[in-house]
Amino acid sequence: MITDLIVKFDNRKSFYGKAKIETTGNYNTLYSYNLKVCTITENRKEVLLFNTNKWTQTTLRHVKEFIQQNKRKAESKEQILADYKEYK
Repeated sequence: MITDLIVKFDNRKSFYGKAKIETTGNYNTLYSYNLKVCTITENRKEVLLFNTNKWTQTTLRHVKEFIQQNKRKAESKEQILADYKEYK
């Protein structure tokens, strides 16, 4: 199932369909501008990051929102990269 990322923590009213969440099995995966950027396991134990070298400022906003909605810390790109696993 694919749904839009709804804004809860960001000061924007909407991400205008540019951020999508795909739910498959035990994983929720965030796509920003159709680029896979983050996966969180259903039990929220693991956050996996993808394509971090391609993140724009807007993509970072999407990632931060997604991580915060999953009850995890997301303050800055540096903190996110330090705290969570990056896959290349």
